[in-house]
Amino acid sequence: MIRIDLGVMLARRKMSVTELAERVGITIANISILKNGRAKAIRFETLDAICRALNCQPGDILAWEDENT
Repeated sequence: MIRIDLGVMLARRKMSVTELAERVGITIANISILKNGRAKAIRFETLDAICRALNCQPGDILAWEDENT
């Protein structure tokens, strides 16, 4: 399972969901879906824009977890 730590990175950067949405160019609702782990997919273009806005690597906001542990 892929875990999304977008909320953690937003807190580290002291950035709101609204500010990130504006910088990335997607809706607040879509950022919230990602942040809450309800997204089924993410475009590389969107991931790139998020990483640019947060000045981070994809691995800073995405992590794999074994569902069996």
